[in-house]
Amino acid sequence: MSKTGRPNHRRADREVKRRVSTRADRNITVRSENRPAPDLHKLSRAVIAIVLAKTEAEEREQKTDPTTEKEAK
Repeated sequence: MSKTGRPNHRRADREVKRRVSTRADRNITVRSENRPAPDLHKLSRAVIAIVLAKTEAEEREQKTDPTTEKEAK
């Protein structure tokens, strides 16, 4: 193809060969990876700790902020 984007009829056969050969050379391989199962006990403890910390922070916020007590009533 020329610089202007128009195909050159004299080079058409060479350009087609070049395009086909580059596409044929690309081989994609996929390999599986065996990973160990996650430690569910450790994950559950972490989630529980996060939830407890969040509820404690909300309780502290409610005790210190008097506007939230008025809205709750």
